[in-house]
Amino acid sequence: MSRIYNFNAGPAALPVEVLEKAREEMLDYAGGGMSVIEISHRSKEFQAVNDTAEANVRKLMGVSGDYAVLFLQGGASLQFAMIPLNLRRPGRSAAFVNTGSWAGKAIKEAKITGDAEVIWDGAECNYTRAPQQEELRVSAEAEYLHICSNETIGGIRFAEFPITDVPLVADMSSEIMSRVVDVNRFGMIYGGAQKNIGPSGMALVIVRKDLIERVTDAVPIFLRYATHAKEKSLYNTPNTWGIYVLKLVTDRLLAGGGIPAVQRINEEKAALLYGTLDSSDFWRTVADKKSRSIMNVVWRLPSEELEEKFVAESKKAGLIGLKGHRSVGGIRASIYNAVTMEAVQALIGFMKDFERRNG
Repeated sequence: MSRIYNFNAGPAALPVEVLEKAREEMLDYAGGGMSVIEISHRSKEFQAVNDTAEANVRKLMGVSGDYAVLFLQGGASLQFAMIPLNLRRPGRSAAFVNTGSWAGKAIKEAKITGDAEVIWDGAECNYTRAPQQEELRVSAEAEYLHICSNETIGGIRFAEFPITDVPLVADMSSEIMSRVVDVNRFGMIYGGAQKNIGPSGMALVIVRKDLIERVTDAVPIFLRYATHAKEKSLYNTPNTWGIYVLKLVTDRLLAGGGIPAVQRINEEKAALLYGTLDSSDFWRTVADKKSRSIMNVVWRLPSEELEEKFVAESKKAGLIGLKGHRSVGGIRASIYNAVTMEAVQALIGFMKDFERRNG
């Protein structure tokens, strides 16, 4: 069976070794005669999966006992609502940096239930860069500062994270476990699993335990981090398949040298692709160079007609998912952890041929 090169933004590519392991265990997990999808989430077999997945996350990211590691349903979008409900106490405000589509969604959700102050808005630069440290003025009264560390749609990231005296909360959906991060600098890190660490339908949440205690009785029980922390993500039937696949992905990351090793590869892939884009006026990158994402590379061609042709022909060449987001157009290659160097080289080869024929 031949596989295509998958550049989709999410759900996205998973390591072939993980898919093969999941296939191997699909009908019979751990000799139990059942799939992991079928066994009870209260069984000792699944609790071992859940415990190992958490332990893997802690080891890979250096997460201390001061933080809860949670596997929650609803993806990152549900977190946009849960965060202000849990971390912003009544009558208080939270601060936000608006770097694009996903940061904007978090702001919109937070404003429904309380005060959300936008301290920097990238609208003035058409969301082509992240702010510098000196541009951020965070009130000491803010409950937390929320950022989207990597904007999937716009292809920009925080190369350096803000330094702040209030808890820093980061949506890392499209870059989680792609580069080394000092978790201790954050009050909370979260991300949808479907880009780098598993299938869709689940979010990984790493939240400082003292912040969990802010929640009030007015918040529904299911929407409290405290509820899920107490029950180790097993308060209700979780996304057992998602947790299982995350375990397989993190097993593989650990065996391959951890996040430092995958970061080196990710930087090499991005450097090759950006090098090609910068080598010719035929391609026009969108993001400011200092803010370029190494996960989501976004660019334009001389015309929308050429962009449509590029997407159509790349698909025929076995390169899938290169059409830019519907809100911004253009071309986007998501080169997550599981996207191989071979895939990036194949894309570059196609790009050079396309430019030769259409430049």
